[in-house]
Amino acid sequence: MPLRSRLALLTAVVVACAVAACALSAWLLVRGQLYGSLDDALRDNRVPPALVVEQVKAGGCTAVSSEERAAVPNPFDSTVQIVDRNGTDCIVFGQDRVAVSADDVAVARGELAESLHNATGEDGVEHRVLTLPLEGTDAAMTVARPLTEVEESLDRLALVLGLVAAAGVLGAAACGVALAAAGLRPVDRLAQTVEHVARTEDLAVRIPVEGDDEIARLSRSFNSLTAALASSRELQQQLIADAGHELRTPLTSMRMNIDLLVRSEQSGRRLPDGERAELLGSVKAQMAELSLLIKDLQELSRPEAMPAQGALEVIALHEAAERAVERARLRGTGITMTSELAPWYTRAEPATLERAVVNLLDNAVKFSPAGGAVEVSLAGGTLEVRDHGPGVPAEELPYVFDRFWRSPSARGLPGSGLGLSIVARAARRAGGTVELRGADGGGTRALLSLPGAPAPPPEEAPGATPGS
Repeated sequence: MPLRSRLALLTAVVVACAVAACALSAWLLVRGQLYGSLDDALRDNRVPPALVVEQVKAGGCTAVSSEERAAVPNPFDSTVQIVDRNGTDCIVFGQDRVAVSADDVAVARGELAESLHNATGEDGVEHRVLTLPLEGTDAAMTVARPLTEVEESLDRLALVLGLVAAAGVLGAAACGVALAAAGLRPVDRLAQTVEHVARTEDLAVRIPVEGDDEIARLSRSFNSLTAALASSRELQQQLIADAGHELRTPLTSMRMNIDLLVRSEQSGRRLPDGERAELLGSVKAQMAELSLLIKDLQELSRPEAMPAQGALEVIALHEAAERAVERARLRGTGITMTSELAPWYTRAEPATLERAVVNLLDNAVKFSPAGGAVEVSLAGGTLEVRDHGPGVPAEELPYVFDRFWRSPSARGLPGSGLGLSIVARAARRAGGTVELRGADGGGTRALLSLPGAPAPPPEEAPGATPGS
């Protein structure tokens, strides 16, 4: 069943229950009032007891004559009976004799002060009966009135209340349909928009947001979702385009070198050994560059919210930095590299963090002039790498950690523009920060700050997984 129909049905059921409860309460209240009025009339409008006592003393249970009956006012057409202690009864007034109950006999014997109940007459009509004792006798007087007038009034009332209840339920159902249609209209718009996005993959669609209710919150959430998806798609397309651009250069160079080697073999004109070795070395270097680029792309393609590939460990940052300095010395021939590393322990993914430090050092070596120097220091959890190269212009500093971004002055140098992006990502994963600043006297200062302490936790040694 559609949601709109369920809401309309639920509204109709709730209103029906409420109307039924009100109608039943009203009917019971009116019934109680009518019975109360009838009981009061039986007490206030009965045959004078003295006349009935005379009949009892004169002949026991003997009906009065029609002349005597006519002389006594009986405006409500009551039936008056005499009941003795043995249960014998006779009619004094009226034509319809009513059945005598045990309570009537108990009143005649003086065991009850009065008896008020319903009884059926000889003609099958239900009566309301009031039995009172007759003073000075062993009998009681029963006054009865038919319930026909009360039952007819109650039947008419029940009919009216039933019609009103039916009309109320139908009106509630109609109102429920209208309210459901009006209330679900924003949901219909949202559903149509979602279907449009699923059908066309158009993530630029936005739902108009009005108010601050649940529908508005849902619309805002959907708009935020589509905006995030559009941004993710744009980043994905940009990554693919940038990766294709970066892969094109080494692949083209490799193809040219391999073509030269193949043509040399096919033509039978062997290349000189020195030139052949140079081409093979170039191919090997380009393959290494491709492998590094693919590894960088794999690292950056993982969402930052995804758990780290390796377990987080308490590592000695100063030891990782010392290893990175030794590796950088091997690559940076002709570059003087000094280090002053104070102990610092942090929790991070060892391989990722050490690679980030290596990237910072490689970056410093790449931009250092021949015979230049690179100073590395670690104090208070901040690793500083200082070079004496050309530096980074202030207007380019906001972009240095973007993927594939390269300064116009550095585009002729080797590299893919992913190194600093990996550093920034590793810093965020470890709960730290990284930034580049200009240095006094020229060059660049790279600052990597990570949370931690000068000593490892007592329960964990450096390089051990938590809880081991």
